[in-house]
Amino acid sequence: MAASATPNLHLVDSIPEATGPSTKANAAMHPKVISEEVFTASALQEAAFYADDTTIILNMDVRDGLELLSKSNILVNCVITSPPFYGQRDYGVERQIGLEEHPSEFISKLADVFDATSDVLIDNGSLWVNIGDTYWSGKGAHRSKEAKQSARRFGIRPQDKKGDGLWCVPKQLLLIPHRFAIELQERGWLVRNDNVWVKPNPIPDQVRDRCSMSHEYVFHFAKERWYYFDKNSVGKVTDSGTMLPPRDTWEIATVRGQSSRHKARFSEELVRIPILTTTPPRGVVLDPFAGSGTSLAFARKHGFRSIGIDAKREYCEAMVEQIERIAEDEGEED
Repeated sequence: MAASATPNLHLVDSIPEATGPSTKANAAMHPKVISEEVFTASALQEAAFYADDTTIILNMDVRDGLELLSKSNILVNCVITSPPFYGQRDYGVERQIGLEEHPSEFISKLADVFDATSDVLIDNGSLWVNIGDTYWSGKGAHRSKEAKQSARRFGIRPQDKKGDGLWCVPKQLLLIPHRFAIELQERGWLVRNDNVWVKPNPIPDQVRDRCSMSHEYVFHFAKERWYYFDKNSVGKVTDSGTMLPPRDTWEIATVRGQSSRHKARFSEELVRIPILTTTPPRGVVLDPFAGSGTSLAFARKHGFRSIGIDAKREYCEAMVEQIERIAEDEGEED
């Protein structure tokens, strides 16, 4: 991760300056956000697939998108995303991530992407990553005609091949989420939580000798020890009136149905805690693998600005449709 170097240019107060002791902890709870002028600068708006004064959608490879944001002096307060999982989808775009020959290559590429997000993440901001695991198969192309798993059947996937005899042996759970978290930790990120997303309605695994998977992880990373985190927006009030932070296990149903063009959508409930706790008023949320645009939609409904990046044009078109519907609702409320 690059050394912290948040510039003071183009930043405005989101919350009035602290009146208490001048400490790093107090300063973190009174964060800056980028100015409206920077967010709506013409060069960025013209390069966008869609842009208005609250939402920007970039249809390009994630690495190119992050470079563009950095050159545009964009600084975001919260990065929340679900990148492609290893060997689970063929998105049919150039330079796609997720189909590397070995899982170590996948983890390295992902870590490079999130290192690049540190260039556009304000120093007291947070990074949240939802990532699932993969079993090594080694059995060659799958022959099942199971309709519910059709999106995951696209010929010989990396995990269908013979393997290296180490990580990659038949029936091995690759432990990708925690290998990924350790890689980011070794690159300088602080790992704050490995939140567990418990799915009450998972698609059952067709297996006979292990338990069916019904969870994924949502890791919370920070760049520095002191960062913005408002537990009051999602916490639980005790009988004595004190506020407890949310738990690190989240029971949230998966989104079902094929009405969306994206086959791996997640619900707005999954991004609720990350966005509400770590985005200050009029702050900016970035989803570098925006997919169906859930993060952007939730951010917009709650008064935050947002930026989404996706290499697949079809997904960007779906995001625009969703954002325009929300914008129409905003107009009706006015």
